Amino acid sequence: MIVINPANTRFWSILGPRGAFGVALLEIAKGNEKVMAVTADLAITAGLDRFKKDYPNRLINTGIAEQNMIGVAAAFANEGFIPFAISFANFSVLRACEATRHFLGYMQRNVKLVGLSSGFAMGMFGNTHYGIEDIAIIRAIPGITILSPADSTEVVKATEAASNFNGPVYLRLTGVMNNPIVYKEDYNFKIGKAITLTEEGDITVFATGSMVYNSIEAAKILKDKQINVCVINIHTIKPLDKECIDVKNKQSKLLVSVEEHSKIGGLGGAIAEHLCSYTNHAPLLRLGISDQFRPAGDYKYLLEQNELLPEQIAAAIEKKYLSL
Repeated sequence: MIVINPANTRFWSILGPRGAFGVALLEIAKGNEKVMAVTADLAITAGLDRFKKDYPNRLINTGIAEQNMIGVAAAFANEGFIPFAISFANFSVLRACEATRHFLGYMQRNVKLVGLSSGFAMGMFGNTHYGIEDIAIIRAIPGITILSPADSTEVVKATEAASNFNGPVYLRLTGVMNNPIVYKEDYNFKIGKAITLTEEGDITVFATGSMVYNSIEAAKILKDKQINVCVINIHTIKPLDKECIDVKNKQSKLLVSVEEHSKIGGLGGAIAEHLCSYTNHAPLLRLGISDQFRPAGDYKYLLEQNELLPEQIAAAIEKKYLSL
């Protein structure tokens, strides 16, 4: 088990999600000879340069050929290995969608698909490199678990959990280097179980990935205005923790979803689909990436354009809450 302590969490935060993933996979590989990496020419980008040096026979570079990457990973999984197939989220999910559907969904090969730099992390590379539809696509494929860690510490926890999980997993990495810290100490991470982070209130915010930290900060802003918010980390998008949602639906005047993903088909969509089975439920405010392609920019600029900075999240929640 990888050691979680304040020193490590600071180090992983500096590295960002990609670097933290590389550190985690190396440590996991030391204790499990079946763990391997298959990448579409992104070993260094994924923080796997040390992995490549220590385990050259357990890292395969397929070149920029994501469909082939999935096929190769599935073949190794068929022989009892635990392959992590690694590329940028937009390429690993969109370009390799059919292969993912067949090998991971239909055939249930034990492949861990890793979406690097999902959301807006690719910044000035532009819309061709943004992973803003990946949850929606993978959610629609039966039998694939989706993990969306909140910070670099949870990237480590989720990578370790994925390696021990028997079945296909999509690991979605959002955020950039100097990633804000949500978890400074060890905690219980269980696939499919949401984690409550802040005090109770009659507003519940379900956040995932990079938006967990921003939602915590938004909750602080609202608390100064005497508006109490409960923030819940939904690190597993599929299977969704429906029990947690049911409990909060009964306790809350307003439910909110926050994600660095399109408002269509992501966490908010999953929650809405579940809530629609009830005759009555609390109103749901869905915050995420707007349904349009915007000009490229740096990471913070792109979040701001989609009203996903803490102060913007707080303002949207306050406006909706006061209108009820």
